[in-house]
Amino acid sequence: MKNMVLLAALAVAPVLHAQTQWKLATGYRAESFHTRNVVQFAQDVERASAGALRIEVHANNALFKLGDIPHAVQDGKAQAGETIMTSLVRDMPIAGADAVPFVVRTYADARRMWDLQRPLIEGHFARKGLKALYAVPWPPQGLFSIAPVRSAADFKGTRMRTYNPATVRIAEMLGAAPVDVPMVEVNTALSAGKLDSMITSALTGVENQVWGQIRQYYGINAWFPKNIVFVNQQAFDALPPPVREAVTKAAQTAEARGWAMSETIAEESVGELQRKGIKVERAPAELEAELKRLGERFSREWVQSVGNEANKIFIPYYFQR
Repeated sequence: MKNMVLLAALAVAPVLHAQTQWKLATGYRAESFHTRNVVQFAQDVERASAGALRIEVHANNALFKLGDIPHAVQDGKAQAGETIMTSLVRDMPIAGADAVPFVVRTYADARRMWDLQRPLIEGHFARKGLKALYAVPWPPQGLFSIAPVRSAADFKGTRMRTYNPATVRIAEMLGAAPVDVPMVEVNTALSAGKLDSMITSALTGVENQVWGQIRQYYGINAWFPKNIVFVNQQAFDALPPPVREAVTKAAQTAEARGWAMSETIAEESVGELQRKGIKVERAPAELEAELKRLGERFSREWVQSVGNEANKIFIPYYFQR
C-alpha cells in the first residue's frame, strides 16, 4: 500500500511543479525605471502563480532590437515584450495619439488619453495575435534653452535640436532652424554654439548632464510618450485560468506603479536640474497660449491623417472632461 501511495505521489509531482517560462524582450537599459517596473511585474507574476509562470526579462536589446520586438512577439519568438508606442504607428497609426505635441499637458490628461486610446490599441493588437498588458508614460517633454524665452518670437533666428519629423515641424513653426543632433552629441553641439534650445524630458537632461550652456528649463509638458507591455495571445491563452488571472492582476499593479514612478522621477529630475544651476520656470503665458494653438493645429492634422478612428480619441478627449 505504501509503495502504491508513493508511486501515485511521484506521478502527480511533475504536474504540481510544472513551470511555464516566458521571455520578455525590451530595448531599454536595466537601470531604466521602465525596465525595473517590468522586472517587478515578472517577480509579481511568479509569486502570484506560485512559480507556475516564470518570466525572464531580457533588457537593453539583448534578445531583439526595440523596433523588432512587436513582430518577434507576434511570431512567437518571444512570449512578451515592451516597446515605445510611437514605434507602432506605421502599422497602427492610432498608437501615435499620445505623442501629438501640446495636447496632453498633465499626468491626469495622459491618463484620460490612455483610457480612450486603450480599447482601440487592444482591437489592433487582437487582430495581430497580441494582447496589451499595461502602458506607462515617460516623464513629459520640457523646453531647454540657453537664454530666457517669453514667446515664439524669441525662437526666430535660433537653432533648435530636432530628432524626428514632429520636432522638425515644431522648430519651423516657432521660427527656429532645426538641427539634427543625437542626444549623446548635444553637449558638444552646445559648447560649439550650434544649438540654442531643445525639447526633451528633464530626465534625459539629467542623464546627459546638459547643465553648462543650458540656463533655462520650462515645464511645457509637450507630450507624454508611453511604453506598452504586451504578450502573444496564444501564449496567454495557453496558461491555466488562475495563472492568466495572476498575469492580469500583476499588469494592473505594474501600470499603477509605473505611472507613480514616472511622476516621481519627473519631479526628482526637475529638482536635480535646479541643483545644477538651471533655472526652472513654467512657460510664460504668451508662450503657453502659442503652444496651445500649435497643439490644436497638430491635433487637427493628426486626425486628418489617421482618419475616423482618431475622432474616437480626440472628440471625447476635448469635449468630455
